Amino acid sequence: MSSGHDAPAYEIAADDETVHSAWDNDLDPVRTIEPGDVVRFTCRDSTGGQFGPDSTVADVADLDVDRVHTLTGPVAIDGARTGDVLEIELLAVDHRGWGYTVVLPSEAELGLLADEFPDPSLYVWEFDGDVARFANDIAVPLDPFPGVLGVAPAEDGTHETFPPRSVGGNMDIKQLTAGSTLYLPVAVDDALFSVGDGHAAQGDGEVCGTGIEAPMDVTCRFDLRSDLSIDQPQFETSGPFTSSGRDEPMYGTTGIADDLQEAARDAVRQMIDHLETERGLERNEAYMLCSVAVDLKINEVVNAPNWVVSAYLPDGIFPEDRRGSA
Repeated sequence: MSSGHDAPAYEIAADDETVHSAWDNDLDPVRTIEPGDVVRFTCRDSTGGQFGPDSTVADVADLDVDRVHTLTGPVAIDGARTGDVLEIELLAVDHRGWGYTVVLPSEAELGLLADEFPDPSLYVWEFDGDVARFANDIAVPLDPFPGVLGVAPAEDGTHETFPPRSVGGNMDIKQLTAGSTLYLPVAVDDALFSVGDGHAAQGDGEVCGTGIEAPMDVTCRFDLRSDLSIDQPQFETSGPFTSSGRDEPMYGTTGIADDLQEAARDAVRQMIDHLETERGLERNEAYMLCSVAVDLKINEVVNAPNWVVSAYLPDGIFPEDRRGSA
């Protein structure tokens, strides 16, 4: 769940004075730090605390979308200048023992198959050691990471947090776990770094629009790299590159189409069909499981006019007596 690390020089709590839900290079920093400093950020869940361990699907109707992606920050890095690269070493990522996955109503247009799942769903996960428990005794390994890490954009004004940007933000890269290092191009002086949207687990694709959303503490060491020049985020990581962090038997479905988005949709549709007919899940449960434990991969983009996307379901999340294709 975390790695050993130096004691933080600063701890920034997620209170009303230290959180925000939009990118804006005019925001006042909540703290100015020096290169080399270690900072521990307290992060609310992605809704800013609108869901809790006792929430039900009825609470989805009251969700204030304007509070989604409640981020902690921004933190100014003294000496950071436009054109520099901010190095963020993720020393520890610690969840707080619970999380949830939500499918928003189709009018929210969040999710790869939002048009096919018009009704909201909510599943509150029970964490048991290093796994999260799901329906039918399915156990999803926990590998917590922050979905949003970014610095302020160069463009003035207020900007939504949902789209990822060249300066980072809502990238949802599940491999940015403890021990990883992220490099972000600095677009404004002082960089103005913020973090949030903690996920206890997520499949590559986050296809229903959420992973296992969870409040978290994120500990980072910051440095400036004037010797580097990048235009978009880059990173170093040791994974996990599968849901379990190791090679294991998988069940795969494919999507083949002349559009990558449609190919991804087809792969997920077929995986949902498989989970429903062969693994005994309700269709909305299958959609949520795809979002937290199934990885999408691009297999080829060179054989025009069609491209191939596959969805990979790890066998190990199922009880031993229910592994295999059926």
